[in-house]
Amino acid sequence: MAELITMALFCGALIVCIIAGISIIPALLAGVVIFLAHGRLTGHTFTAMISKGFATMRAASIVVVTFVLIGLLTTLWRAAGTVSFIVTNTAGLVHPHVVVLLTFLLNCLMSLLTGSSFASAATMGVITMTLGTSMQVPPVFLGGAILSGIYFGDRCSPVSTSAQLVKTLTRTNIFDNIRLMLKTAAVPFVLTCAVYAALTLCTHPSNSSIDIAGLFSNAFDLDWVTVLPAVVLVALTIARVDVRITMTASILTALPICVAVQHMDWTAIGHALVFGFHCADARVAPLIDGGGIVSMVKVMLIVCISSSYSGIFQETELLDGAHRMVASLARHISVFGATLVTSLVASAVACNQTLSIMLTNQLCDHLESDEHRKAINLEDTAVVVAPLIPWSIAGAVPLASVGAPTSSLTLAVFLYLLPIAHWISVSLARR
Repeated sequence: MAELITMALFCGALIVCIIAGISIIPALLAGVVIFLAHGRLTGHTFTAMISKGFATMRAASIVVVTFVLIGLLTTLWRAAGTVSFIVTNTAGLVHPHVVVLLTFLLNCLMSLLTGSSFASAATMGVITMTLGTSMQVPPVFLGGAILSGIYFGDRCSPVSTSAQLVKTLTRTNIFDNIRLMLKTAAVPFVLTCAVYAALTLCTHPSNSSIDIAGLFSNAFDLDWVTVLPAVVLVALTIARVDVRITMTASILTALPICVAVQHMDWTAIGHALVFGFHCADARVAPLIDGGGIVSMVKVMLIVCISSSYSGIFQETELLDGAHRMVASLARHISVFGATLVTSLVASAVACNQTLSIMLTNQLCDHLESDEHRKAINLEDTAVVVAPLIPWSIAGAVPLASVGAPTSSLTLAVFLYLLPIAHWISVSLARR
């Protein structure tokens, strides 16, 4: 009972922040206090709990570095004219009535190459959002297609950190897992393409709404060298270089382009890197502005605070009662069904994909003896459910990177269809 009351208090704090329309950071800080109080009342020392919390928080510092790199990358791709060059040279090839579908497919491709949902959103996501909004397609549609696409590859790319994490947790071979992932994703992928192909019929896109080439040519020098940061990113990704090194190389490629081609001074570049790029052309600004380290501060705080939860849970054994509940649930709605429900709760509590995967695995590890089935259960639940939680950084960061509204979560079609299709398949097999 004490565990349920503790979790209810934390969820209540989250709900209050969401209803009030404020940041969830106060709720996350309240969660630390609530979990520490529960641990103290159950006989654990503050010293031990805080020590474990800081240990898991330090482990998350690598993710914080990635956030900083994303903030820098999204700024410099904008400032160097990289986004503008790609948009200008692809706009004429894209018919407005397939732009939502194309947004999904292009982001699938980029995330397969990079293995990173965040890096994909910061690059291809920004490009397709800019292209789509210039054609007067609602950002809510584009945001949903982007979110679906970036997590398609984040889930099944061999260089994906989430795929590597699942492989490690379940002690499986990643390429065996990928084969299983492609199998369970086939039908949801086709259905998602059909939905996005039909979705544009609900809009009124236009070819002539904006002269893309003329508009961006007035604001940027679109020399061919401006595409080099993107070429570097793709080349190093194909070579399977670490994502952080890849983004750093792209950043270093973009910096001299900002100076030599776009004629920015270092003061302006420094300001943009911190606060985001702002185009002087008022007509281009709504399509291209954004990025910067400041745009990532909120999510960095979220991941640092929520990362401490895992250590506190380990020390206080707060989740022991949950194991029994999950086992009972599995007997009624199948192992996959119980894993899916658990991942929803874990994602809501963890507020990020990594901790959601770890908590779901921790709570459901005893349900399944076959390691490959355990791996695919995690891939089809926690990996894709985490981005659907409004306050989770898994969805909040990509949407913030591309400038899409939170309501785009409702149109992340692939992320809904994948677990639903898997659950239907499991349910039919049980009959």
